[in-house]
Amino acid sequence: MISSDFLASVTPYCMALCLTLGAVAAQGADFDPGPIVEELGLREGNTPMAKKPGWAPKKIVAFLLPGSEQVQATYRDALAGAAGEAELVIAARGGDALSAESLADVDAVIGMCTPVLLKNAGPDLRWIHNYSVGLDYCKGATQTQLDTLTVTNNKRLSGPAIAEHSIAMLLSLTRNLPAYQAAQAEGRWSRSYGAGVTFGELRGKTMLVVGLGGIGTEIARRAHGLGMRVIATRNSSRNGPDFVEYVGLADELHKLAGEADVIANALPLTPGTTGLFDKAFFAAAKPGALFISVGRGKSTVTADLVAALEAGRLWGAALDVTDPEPLPSEHPLWRMERVLITPHVSAAGADSTHRSAVIAAENLRRYVAGEKLLNEVDLRKGY
Repeated sequence: MISSDFLASVTPYCMALCLTLGAVAAQGADFDPGPIVEELGLREGNTPMAKKPGWAPKKIVAFLLPGSEQVQATYRDALAGAAGEAELVIAARGGDALSAESLADVDAVIGMCTPVLLKNAGPDLRWIHNYSVGLDYCKGATQTQLDTLTVTNNKRLSGPAIAEHSIAMLLSLTRNLPAYQAAQAEGRWSRSYGAGVTFGELRGKTMLVVGLGGIGTEIARRAHGLGMRVIATRNSSRNGPDFVEYVGLADELHKLAGEADVIANALPLTPGTTGLFDKAFFAAAKPGALFISVGRGKSTVTADLVAALEAGRLWGAALDVTDPEPLPSEHPLWRMERVLITPHVSAAGADSTHRSAVIAAENLRRYVAGEKLLNEVDLRKGY
């Protein structure tokens, strides 16, 4: 049986991505990666697989995410075509594909990187493609695995969907739409809810994007399109697109938070980002700011967020991720004014799903051909 660790790790992704997998059929069998690579600026790794020690494509295990039979058949055909002469094993959820016996001679896995996979992997494993962007569950790698494994993920592929979700939450809160939705359910016509539109118009306000990666860049693009001034932080450099006025480094976070009317968390979860949004951060933020979180829940100290909302330090919060997940039904965040919560579903949508399938198949083709892979990540850094 597949372990509970694997199921726990894949469940949030499936909820956000797999429930709409049936819509991939509408995209047809178009698995051309070119437009996706160009549009989202996907990057190749530095070294071709053929030049990495131990590369010898023989047996690849691929997990098919839930969807209609038609969609699974289309995706299976794309993977089979990409695998060429290498043996391709399509693994079923609930099987024993992650057992030590099954993984003994496997050199590549397309699915989710989990502690069970890393623990039971045989010595031939050289590549893991992670269906999610986050590497939260990709823990427990040995030193040998850190030195020899190439890991790729879905970074940038869900960026457009998550960015649209972020802006949708922002507009919903600032226009007080949840109140109207509740009134609609009761068939109640009342113009009094207009009094709840107190944040003001977005044009001219400042958004701080924390984590100017694939997701953060797409959020910034849309905020700029709404007439907002956009500033950002990133860990690697001060480089950014033209629509971002200023890019600061990580140590400028508190200073820039003091300038922002809206703060969007698009960070991956690493030791350095865990608990980053804490009491000190919210104290440094501009009074009356709105906090959006679509990165990882554990980057925010939930108790400190609640305290900032209760004290009026923050105007409101839009949360697609929380700590813990699922958020307990008795948690105070559920009942707080000007707080909007969605259950880690911001990546949902047929377009995200189609991009994920296309790039997984393309990376398999590249792996077997010994080429550079797309979306390589550093396990040591966690992104």
